[in-house]
Amino acid sequence: MAVIRQYKIKSGAVRYEVQVFAGRDELTNKRRIIHKRGYTSKKEATLAASRLSLDAGKGDLVKKKHMLFRDVYEAWYAGYINTVRESTYSRTKGMFDNHILPYFGNRHVEDITTAMLQKVVNLWAKEASRNYKRWFNYVGSVLEYAVKQQYITDNPVKRVTVPKRQEKAGDDAPNFWDKHELARFFGYIDPQREPEKYTMFRVLAFGGLRRGECLALTWQDISFTDKTIRVNKTLTQGLKGRQIVQAPKTRKGRRTIPMDAKTMSALKHWRLVQLQKYMALGFNTNKPDQLVFATVHNTHKYLNQPEKWLKSIEDTHNIQHRITVHGFRHSHASALFAAGATIKEVQERLGHEDAATTMNIYTHVTKDQNKEAAKLVANYLGF
Repeated sequence: MAVIRQYKIKSGAVRYEVQVFAGRDELTNKRRIIHKRGYTSKKEATLAASRLSLDAGKGDLVKKKHMLFRDVYEAWYAGYINTVRESTYSRTKGMFDNHILPYFGNRHVEDITTAMLQKVVNLWAKEASRNYKRWFNYVGSVLEYAVKQQYITDNPVKRVTVPKRQEKAGDDAPNFWDKHELARFFGYIDPQREPEKYTMFRVLAFGGLRRGECLALTWQDISFTDKTIRVNKTLTQGLKGRQIVQAPKTRKGRRTIPMDAKTMSALKHWRLVQLQKYMALGFNTNKPDQLVFATVHNTHKYLNQPEKWLKSIEDTHNIQHRITVHGFRHSHASALFAAGATIKEVQERLGHEDAATTMNIYTHVTKDQNKEAAKLVANYLGF
């Protein structure tokens, strides 16, 4: 639909302007009006209106319209959140808000060039060597969405040379403890005075659970009869930093873990202590869905609580070789390999989707295994 109007310029001469309705914006649903003026005759304006209406009908105007990267991202994100878990799309939103949108948010997608992308990814590679590839891949996903929506005809990301991560010289301290270091660590925790702390680290070290899996445990997940722990959920961070409980990361993440007698004894002792302690606080914890590890308000502990406890012990006892909470999972895997467990057994116990994940993450072996390997080779060669 076109509207033609007559108007006069300063000299008094007559000119004509054209307004063409070109559909609605796909993102905002607002009417899109194409406005042209300066035609010297009504015939010229009528021809122009017909041409603009024809282009709008073919969708050419949709292809040519200026779309901000921010708007395209929001449309892409609306679909993306239906394909991943809340914890994942929450982290993704943080990456865009903090790192990607400050560079590209207010740029029109058709103005984003290969040279511009190359400059930004080079900068990211220097500033954030661990995350720059992920940020860059997300930029590529949004621009690929723009191609599919016909906002642009080509994705400039495809012509960018992504920098390779530069390995640092020297060796980083491994993020796991051998059996002697683990024994020393547990010697610093009195299981009678600090039963909850002792039990939590015992579950992490002897069960190989992830931090979120451990903090999501309820007593119905603990079988004292079978001496097992059932993992079927995890505590993680959702939108706006709120803590949420969601399903394990993969299907293999749902697993039943046989446990040793000493860890089960620690869990049983902690349950009795918890019953008494929380009764004094006004909570009845004698129920199946009671959290194994809870705050004084009987809610989920903060995800950083185990790290605080660990760092406090490391500081107090001046532990030089430090690990993270996830390092207990690495320690568990290393102990399994050292004890002679197969890759398949380690994979099943840790809840990895495939054996490749197990090998990629846990390629390290203990010092004793290295020494034994050297002896085997020397004995075989015999000279």
